[in-house]
Amino acid sequence: MQNLRKKFPVLKQCIYANTASAGLLSEDLMEWRQGHDLDFLIGGSKMKNKGFAHMPEIKKVVGKFFHCSPENVALVPNFSLGLNLLLEGLPKDKTVLLLQSDYPSVNWPFETRNFKRVYVDIDAGMEDNIREKVKSGKIDVLALSLVQWVNGVRIDLDFLKELKKDFPNLMIIADGTQYCGVEEFDFEASGIDILGTSAYKWLLAGYGNGFFLVKDEVKDQFDLKGIGNGSVNNDLSQRNNISFCKFLEPGHLDSLNFGSLEFALHFLEDIGLENVQAQLQKLSTKAMQTFSELDLLEPHIAQRKQHSTIFNIKGDEKLFNRLTEENIVASPRGGGIRLSFHFYNTEEEIDVIGTLLKRWMSKR
Repeated sequence: MQNLRKKFPVLKQCIYANTASAGLLSEDLMEWRQGHDLDFLIGGSKMKNKGFAHMPEIKKVVGKFFHCSPENVALVPNFSLGLNLLLEGLPKDKTVLLLQSDYPSVNWPFETRNFKRVYVDIDAGMEDNIREKVKSGKIDVLALSLVQWVNGVRIDLDFLKELKKDFPNLMIIADGTQYCGVEEFDFEASGIDILGTSAYKWLLAGYGNGFFLVKDEVKDQFDLKGIGNGSVNNDLSQRNNISFCKFLEPGHLDSLNFGSLEFALHFLEDIGLENVQAQLQKLSTKAMQTFSELDLLEPHIAQRKQHSTIFNIKGDEKLFNRLTEENIVASPRGGGIRLSFHFYNTEEEIDVIGTLLKRWMSKR
């Protein structure tokens, strides 16, 4: 992993603990993007037409990476647009279970469409509380982020699998934006029916690209409305023969952005997701120990059996500014300071942050 750090020049300038906000651009991807735009410069529409024709291959790459049939992959600019298109086709008589204070792009689209809603808190007993709500028999859809954006709480994926097994009629819609790219994930074997993701964070694919994965079993519950020339790939004769995922692709798909996604997935494959996962586990354990010893975490965080590499520590604007002055890049979130670590971070960087925090606390 140390050699990989050289591919991310930002790391020479700071301790970058902000992947939960934006994943870094690698030199390799930058070079590919420069080559892409040079081809566009000299090739014009001829080059772009080749790019449009390549989109099915990109879907195959996404499908292989996440174990999903390519025809069940929709390429979208970001999670938020994809979910809004999806919900336009979901009957409004559904009762939806949401997590309190989940990411706005998860909860708000349900709330503004006035679905009947039930909420559970994000805490140590989150999974048990979800199961109790579902057992009531009144829940049609569970929609949630796999990893919480503010504090890094991670849902138990085995729990979701068991929940789906016990309640097969429950539709599970998940946002994987803070999850996809941290470990191997088998969509077909999971309990999730629909997974949507923006790829600019842990997948390191840059902005403007994402995807939705959909299982066949839930398609008939939707009457999708999104449609455009992109839905038929410029073949107007296919107006009445549009597949489910093409309703999520009403416009053109950009070859720069989705080519970046393809490049990023190959990049992670070359690293090996097992190696990414092993590094993240070390960082999560180290950060949990460091911040817990300083009593900077919410009590329920340490009570959960598994956690991500996103942590929200107690701290005000003064502390945030102090971290910034020390070239530590983080984000103010949820009344605290969010620190997030990817495979290009090190345990030594967490030690540096811990030492600074101890020094700060001793002066207060």
